[in-house]
Amino acid sequence: MENSVKAFKAALSAAVSLLTTLWGWFGWLMVGWILCMALDIATGMAAGLRAGEWSSKKAREGLLHKAGCVAAVTAAGVLDLVVGMLTASLPAGTLPFTYTVLLCPITTVWYLLAEVGSVIENAGSMGAPVPPWLKKAIAALRDRLEEDT
Repeated sequence: MENSVKAFKAALSAAVSLLTTLWGWFGWLMVGWILCMALDIATGMAAGLRAGEWSSKKAREGLLHKAGCVAAVTAAGVLDLVVGMLTASLPAGTLPFTYTVLLCPITTVWYLLAEVGSVIENAGSMGAPVPPWLKKAIAALRDRLEEDT
């Protein structure tokens, strides 16, 4: 058991190191988003158990939702690669800047904010005191995100 825990920690550390080496700040953004997704899953399950409303169907739907988010971020990353290749091979000249990423970080931040809001809501459902100003900020953020979609 202890060896498998050590192997998991080593693999996780290697994955995080690889992301941050390849992507710099963007890697940390991805790590933060992934951690917030995991925290949202854990707190969502705990809140459901506390309320006596946990079901495998809801859990499955939540995991499918997360998979859709991962697919959207992946698609944004692919679009960034395509735009980068297109801008690098413009026949009429070059842009005054080097295009690296734009769509993927924006998409990731959008999902990250949604995850943080969900974690805070789950914490409130689990009985943790959530300051009223934070609830208002989350509601405003959610309303703004829904307006933009």
